[in-house]
Amino acid sequence: MAQVLGYDIDSFRDQFGGAVLTETDEGYDSARSVWNGAIDKRPAVIARCSDAGQVATAISFARANNLEISVRGGGHNFAGFAVTDRGLMIDLSPMRQVRIDAQARRAYCGGGATWGDLDAAAQEHGLAVTGGFISHTGIAGLTLGGGIGWLTRMMGLSCDNLVGAELVSADGRTVRADADTNPELFWALRGGGGNFGVVTSFEYALHPVGPMANIGLFFWPAARGAEALAFCREYVRAVPESCGILIAGLSAPPAPFVPEEHHFAVGFALVVVGFGSPGEHAAVIAPVHAMSPLFEMVSPIPYVVLQQMFDEGNQWGTLAYEKALHLEELTDEAIAVMTEHFPRRLSPLSFMPIFVADGAYSRVPDDATAYSGLRSTRYVVNIAAVCPAPELYEADRPWVRNFWDALRPHAVGTGSYVNFMSEYEEDRVRAAYGAAKYQRLARVKAEWDPENLFHLNANVKPAGG
Repeated sequence: MAQVLGYDIDSFRDQFGGAVLTETDEGYDSARSVWNGAIDKRPAVIARCSDAGQVATAISFARANNLEISVRGGGHNFAGFAVTDRGLMIDLSPMRQVRIDAQARRAYCGGGATWGDLDAAAQEHGLAVTGGFISHTGIAGLTLGGGIGWLTRMMGLSCDNLVGAELVSADGRTVRADADTNPELFWALRGGGGNFGVVTSFEYALHPVGPMANIGLFFWPAARGAEALAFCREYVRAVPESCGILIAGLSAPPAPFVPEEHHFAVGFALVVVGFGSPGEHAAVIAPVHAMSPLFEMVSPIPYVVLQQMFDEGNQWGTLAYEKALHLEELTDEAIAVMTEHFPRRLSPLSFMPIFVADGAYSRVPDDATAYSGLRSTRYVVNIAAVCPAPELYEADRPWVRNFWDALRPHAVGTGSYVNFMSEYEEDRVRAAYGAAKYQRLARVKAEWDPENLFHLNANVKPAGG
């Protein structure tokens, strides 16, 4: 009989009732793979869970054998927390079901669902909720850490639209968390990450969106970066919150709308997405044309295609590393750092997205959820090495660190958005949440996971432990 640390795997398979993989089983390597190709870990056991009962059985097995637990939703986390060396991976990828109640405007999603799954199902009814910018990102990790997307200015973060969740706790209980049931746990789940158990289902409030949106993408070469970013700083103040905005340092894609001589040109872009009529969108973007971009693309776009726009540049197996911070304003000094450091990266896929976070995002009180970001700031700046080859990764990882260090003096506070971190030292996690929020999270952690069984995350230590 197969043994893992002295435990009878055949008996566990019988008790579990689903697929259990070890390294000798077909499908093991694909099951242990995660989006970030820089992560290469080999779990002792992978338990592919189809329901909360199987999750509880897997947790019990891990506890009995002192196996470290990782939890895989979409497997898109930069740090690779979904997989552990010689431990047990709880794989939620079989739980990708999405049910839409169009009349109530609610989505009920399994813990392994991706934003592509949710977007497709909700758009059949002309509905959506704030989701990620890459469709194969899992809903679980993004929501539990916060959730920034094209709809943030209009309806807040993903976690702001979470109505309820089902969680399997460290002691194997399946519980509900919402505003009335376990409200403190519900508060913690909206930004506190996977610290408190395995979330097996999510319930979201949906909003009318689509099926079509309107996109305006404008690109300026690096030599005009300071001018372009200064323009964006003033321009975004007047853009209605019914529009999504992204400012970015990036390489021009080899796309049909980009003149061939500008393919892979290094520069800065402004993307404005409108969810009203084409005429309304045209009026909003009219001032941008006067800035004479190197090229532009203005077009209607299906919402589901908008949500997949960055998929091609972030393919499975990409080598990746990131850091982030918050800016209250795009000051001239911050712009000078950006225009100096961004062109130094080597990979054409490495980029610097600047998320404009105001409107509905900023109207949520800081203490209403456990989200680690600051609701009072306008910009969330992410510096990401995205590399198709190891030599590019080795060059661009220090580029991220140096860029981030140079920008830090212009940031608000010392914290970060936990979904945009690759390294989670305890002091960085504490700084991300701030003292009061971290202490509150630590008390919730002590109630639901006093032994810190779930520690592969932006880990909060249990209070008193």
